[in-house]
Amino acid sequence: MSEHSQFRLLRSKRFLPFFLSQLLGAFNDNLFKQALILAILFKLSFSADSDLLINLSAMLFVLPFFLFSALGGQFGEKYRKDALIRRIKLGEVVIMLVGAFSLWQGSLPLMLVVLFAMGTQSALFGPVKYSILPQHLQEDELIGGNALVEMGTFLAILGGTLYAGLLMSGTTWAHWVGGSVVALAVLGYLASRRIPAAPAALPDLALDWNIFRQSWSILRLGLAKQVPSVSRSILGNSWFWFLGATYLTQIPAYAKEYLFGDESVVTLILTVFSVGIALGSMLCERLSGHKVEIGLVPFGSMGLTVFGLLLWWVSGAVTPGDIAYTWTALLVQPAAWMAMGSILGLGVFGGFYIVPLYALIQSRTHEDERARVIAANNILNALLMVCSAILSIVLLGIAGFSIPQVFLTISLLNILVNLYIFSVVPEFTMRFLVWLLGHSMYRVEHQNLAAIPDEGPCVLVCNHVSFVDALLIGGAVRRPVRFVMYYKIYRLPVLNFIFRTAGTVPIAGRQEDEAIYEAAFKRIDAYLQAGEVVCIFPEGKLSADGEMSEFRSGISRILESNPVPVIPMALQGLWGSFFSRDPNKGFFRRFWSRVGLVAGDALQPEQAEPAILQSQVQTLRGDRR
Repeated sequence: MSEHSQFRLLRSKRFLPFFLSQLLGAFNDNLFKQALILAILFKLSFSADSDLLINLSAMLFVLPFFLFSALGGQFGEKYRKDALIRRIKLGEVVIMLVGAFSLWQGSLPLMLVVLFAMGTQSALFGPVKYSILPQHLQEDELIGGNALVEMGTFLAILGGTLYAGLLMSGTTWAHWVGGSVVALAVLGYLASRRIPAAPAALPDLALDWNIFRQSWSILRLGLAKQVPSVSRSILGNSWFWFLGATYLTQIPAYAKEYLFGDESVVTLILTVFSVGIALGSMLCERLSGHKVEIGLVPFGSMGLTVFGLLLWWVSGAVTPGDIAYTWTALLVQPAAWMAMGSILGLGVFGGFYIVPLYALIQSRTHEDERARVIAANNILNALLMVCSAILSIVLLGIAGFSIPQVFLTISLLNILVNLYIFSVVPEFTMRFLVWLLGHSMYRVEHQNLAAIPDEGPCVLVCNHVSFVDALLIGGAVRRPVRFVMYYKIYRLPVLNFIFRTAGTVPIAGRQEDEAIYEAAFKRIDAYLQAGEVVCIFPEGKLSADGEMSEFRSGISRILESNPVPVIPMALQGLWGSFFSRDPNKGFFRRFWSRVGLVAGDALQPEQAEPAILQSQVQTLRGDRR
């Protein structure tokens, strides 16, 4: 486990108590829900139809997310989040005591009331659960913290489901399930008592107890009043739950009708899917370089489509047996491995898709709106999960689709939904291309990038070696960077889309085009006055021989009107690669080569003369051209 692994958070008092508290809560929810479903199917006697009661149970758990998420969002802004979590977890103890009593008495109506109360508790917990992370974690820990939460949630769902099946197989199931849910609730409350202080973001907020008016208001706050990257991330997040609900709902019937398996095959599929989500979530931090990397979202979306189509394509390839397959008997067939591989792929790429979206929502939402925006996300999640059930009913019951055809339909819909999201917020696509470049043609090593301040205006100056320098720097620096580059490079096909999306400033020499020259400095001034990071290449041109040219005076003009810190940087090892001007370059020459990006200590504006900056950048570059 490396020094920078997200698992180090599990040793931190800032994260571990919260992680255990939410993990135990998710485990407990699924233990009670699954035990109730199994009790309806196999243990309890009643006159009502069992399918009706199971669907009623699902509705009773989801309904509170519509009704009370907005209230949870308001609570998350008004009250201290650590104290609020403790109260919610204490409420869980009371709910589970009643739940245990309902199990011991065999009272189905009381069990259903408890299930609704559990949904209410989860709806109140959801907004504070995600909004507390940015208060306790550093920016470079946020993606890892979210990855651990998603991993823990899905493994808890799986663990609670399996544990319920184990307990329900005995004759004293009610006592064991009842005792377990109470014990887990108490452990969750005890863990919550160790959560560090998290002050209220908006303590003077006036609570609106009209849940319908407030739900509409919070949805508008999340979807209409946030920047497009946040509002469309909420849409993408909820779309993932639409896909997940569709797949998970159809798994039992798919296992029976197309894999010809018994109950153990259903468990196998659930396990593979949950492990896939956990694995994808864990890989996110490594692939994102410890920052909120939304470039992984298109990558995840592509994988969801590809593996959804593969699952449709391999369906029906398993040969039926004389009796239903156990999971061990099923895996003898090669076609079953293809199906399981597709399900694992859906989980892994689902992790790539969902974790950066959660982290982006948290990092780009104002602190005094964060809990309510996450509440809006939860309301929309619940709405799309209901839409998933409606679509499945229409396709399977009315249109006569098969389950694999449903999988095909939602895989194609996934393309359309994400094309819309990425067209409205092209930053997703831009970041994906940057991420792809940094994980395909080059292996970029970073040194001392912590010298770039986490907030406030500054200027980066760097040598200029290749056509993709801006992409490599933009992919390495945690903050958005506004680049200043020669206007003819700015206009290059394909790359122009990336540069425009990133807010790049095209510039020309004053003698070449004075209008472009003056407009560039006006935009630079605006960016710095807004507290942003601007990067310039003071040489004013690409290197023709791998060596550095004299730094021009543009930096001096910038600092005259904007006296901000200047950070010298150097790119190492790019000369000779495909995107450089080396006459001997080739596409496969230096392919997957190591390149370096080194930052020096910040200079105060009065020190940042062109000659001094050139000397510092030359020293940072060293002999690696």
